[in-house]
Amino acid sequence: MRHKHGYRRLTRTSSHRKALLKNLAIAIIEREKIETTLPKAKELRRYIERLVTKSRDADLNTHRTVFSYLQDKEATKKLINEIAPKYETRNGGYTSIVKTRIRRGDATQMAYISFV
Repeated sequence: MRHKHGYRRLTRTSSHRKALLKNLAIAIIEREKIETTLPKAKELRRYIERLVTKSRDADLNTHRTVFSYLQDKEATKKLINEIAPKYETRNGGYTSIVKTRIRRGDATQMAYISFV
């Protein structure tokens, strides 16, 4: 049973879940709005908001830390140079999730996740 477990497993192994969140984070940084399933969006919100908070002070160590999470140079540069400065004065709540539709194939709730 789950009982106050700290994160959503998303029915994946830990390495698969880590790769999934990394790829979703790169996608939202590049496009600034993506559509995914609701549980993935809720888990991605935790992941990306921590990255934005870390990247608000732009120095070499920040680049290295964010790159260790994303493993993508262009996404790291865009996050630190373009996205994070917008939220300099904001204390969290950098993303919004909007429920959209029920996916026809498996009746899963879909949602848009985007930067505010």
